[in-house]
Amino acid sequence: MKEELFSLKTMLSSLYKVNNGTAKKRILFDQAPIGGIGRLWVMLFFISLPVILFLGIFNPSVFAMLGIAQAIIFYIVFLSMVMIMVIALTFINNNKVIRQITPSWVALFPTVKLKQVLSSGTTAYAGFTEFYSEFSSLNLDETALLEKFKEKFTQMQTENKELFEAMNRDLIQ
Repeated sequence: MKEELFSLKTMLSSLYKVNNGTAKKRILFDQAPIGGIGRLWVMLFFISLPVILFLGIFNPSVFAMLGIAQAIIFYIVFLSMVMIMVIALTFINNNKVIRQITPSWVALFPTVKLKQVLSSGTTAYAGFTEFYSEFSSLNLDETALLEKFKEKFTQMQTENKELFEAMNRDLIQ
């Protein structure tokens, strides 16, 4: 089965949101642009979990069996499980999005590691978000955006040459 290649704008819309010319990395990556469940549906599911839990525990028949003290304890215990589940599902969702767009990213930028671009730590590509904010306000077409990013990636690699070489050396070993 051949993997689908996504456009640069599609990949970036899954990973970043742009408001008023400022790009920010999404906490929950959006699968909708790449053919999956939309981020808003997933967030709606996450928000509905505590409500469903409340309705399940504090309905008249279950509440009558448990009593107030046990119902509150059950709610707190199950709510902590819901929080763990939300974190796990966010991790799974984000990894799925990265796995799906990595072949397209490698086709466009063979020398640039997607995880280094998305990293919130110090990498050679730490300025990516600022460049994306700048380019999004220019309303460039796909090829112009691709050329601008290739130019900026080369610039970031040369400006942070020691860091770039060290990170690539660590990835090889």
